[in-house]
Amino acid sequence: MRKLFGIASAITALALTLTACGSAEPAGTTGAAAGQASASEVLKVGASPVPHAEILKFVKDNLAAKEGLNLEIVEFTDYVQPNVQLDDGQLGANFFQHKPYLDDFNASKGTKLSFVQPVHLEPLGLYSKKITDVAALAENATVAVPNDATNLGRALKLLADNGLVTLKDGVGTTATERDVATNPKNLKFQPLEAAQLPRSLEDVDAAVINGNYAIEAGLKPAENALVLEKAEGNPYVNGLVAAAGNEQDPRVVKLAKLLAGPEVKQFIEQTYQGAVIAASDAAVSS
Repeated sequence: MRKLFGIASAITALALTLTACGSAEPAGTTGAAAGQASASEVLKVGASPVPHAEILKFVKDNLAAKEGLNLEIVEFTDYVQPNVQLDDGQLGANFFQHKPYLDDFNASKGTKLSFVQPVHLEPLGLYSKKITDVAALAENATVAVPNDATNLGRALKLLADNGLVTLKDGVGTTATERDVATNPKNLKFQPLEAAQLPRSLEDVDAAVINGNYAIEAGLKPAENALVLEKAEGNPYVNGLVAAAGNEQDPRVVKLAKLLAGPEVKQFIEQTYQGAVIAASDAAVSS
């Protein structure tokens, strides 16, 4: 009986030792959760379908394996959820936005997301199915514009740069309809979610459309836009974004390096024929 008691005590002691050893890291906790993800772990990246997810697919199919990078691409058709899901940890990075939009999102939503690497510019353009020359835009014409703060300001600047309106001094990228100083043609602005703008062309006289949604709708910015945003000094370069503190995640670092590389630049030039411009070719303002 004493011998059996001794064996049971030994088993109990061993179990306690194993439990103590295992208690250093709770079940389900990984190095990634502690901010120590290895480069071999899957990196989930949220992206707009065109051109962002297409660029990421090129990286995944042609470049990632050589770097030991395992990518999962998650597509979104809006500009909100990719940041929401990055902030709450469902994504490891996203690729769909420019820095002015990110700065506005962080300020308004209280998120802490960091712009890691500029990749490309999608020039904003004014499109119409009713006219072929911007000078033919009639008085009291309705012009659809993006309804998010930074892209609305960007759209109004495009119109101002082409003589359709003037803006108050110093309004910058956050201009709204209230910041229009003069409007000679009495244009009517119709703010819409950016993804809806291509479909609005049937109902409005013209629409200012983000480059990614223009391409997705089969429009060719270099050919179809009445006027097109200039690349030089443009702050609206799209880039890779990570949660603050995760900029040095080895997977994010590798993806940033690949997105800035010559292979991606060549893919952008050959695939989009000027509708998308590599960041290295756009003299970006800081």
